[in-house]
Amino acid sequence: MTGTLAAVGAGLAVIGAGLGIGWIGSQAMQAIARQPEAGTKIQTAMIISAALIEGVALFAVVVALIAE
Repeated sequence: MTGTLAAVGAGLAVIGAGLGIGWIGSQAMQAIARQPEAGTKIQTAMIISAALIEGVALFAVVVALIAE
């Protein structure tokens, strides 16, 4: 039972990270389309945000698998 819950938790973490990174990418593209001169700053912020989300997702997956 615990292994199943760990797998569900890991799956939810990955799905949440995918949705979050997708949303950040979408919003960044819209912002760059509106203000092309700010593209470099927006892209930098987007990459940093995506990396932080990816780190939290990896941490959540590791915790879920350790709890197994």
